[in-house]
Amino acid sequence: MPEVIIPGPEGRLEARYQPGPNPHAPTAIILHPHPQFGGTMNNKVVYNLFYLFQECGFAVLRFNFRGVGRSQGSFDEGIGELSDAAAALDWLQSMHKEAPSCWIAGFSFGAWVGMQLLMRRPEATGFISVAPPANMYDFSFLAPCPSSGLIVNGNGDKIVDPGDVRKLVDKLKIQRGITIDHEEIEGANHFFEKHMDELLGIVRNYIGNQNTPKAPVEFDFV
Repeated sequence: MPEVIIPGPEGRLEARYQPGPNPHAPTAIILHPHPQFGGTMNNKVVYNLFYLFQECGFAVLRFNFRGVGRSQGSFDEGIGELSDAAAALDWLQSMHKEAPSCWIAGFSFGAWVGMQLLMRRPEATGFISVAPPANMYDFSFLAPCPSSGLIVNGNGDKIVDPGDVRKLVDKLKIQRGITIDHEEIEGANHFFEKHMDELLGIVRNYIGNQNTPKAPVEFDFV
């Protein structure tokens, strides 16, 4: 897993990159939770999603937003972080110019930034939004949502109200031309402690179904 430095809007962005198995591998970028509450690219959810996408045959990138780890700059209330994500995605796409699809995944604050990135990148073909903070941030920009995707949260989440996530899902589901899959994990808290395997299983199955044009493919995950 190569460590890479990506040119960002405010200087370098520290990242981890796993090339795809071939030039035609799909790509995925993973965005981490809130920098001011300990969020980094090494968050357990982000870390595990990174390796899950890798095992599913993707070229995948995770990185630290500005001001986190060795990434330069300082926290910018999501505005600068969106620019960081765009720069990171540009870099990933430059490494895989023949990729047939591009996925955007994020956890918590990263899910909010990721959905904004989705709106700005028409080439994005799918998303994974884990515990999107619908009670903290405005998601009304998803009008319409440009891509089908998966939203996962826990009904034991004390940080992101499950009811607000359900309301977001309901709004997105009435839009034509896309399909929003929603899974709510029984008993899971915001960080999916004791429910990580369940979260990864849901995401793995969704990725496998979306990337298999003819027959289902089973992915082994350790």
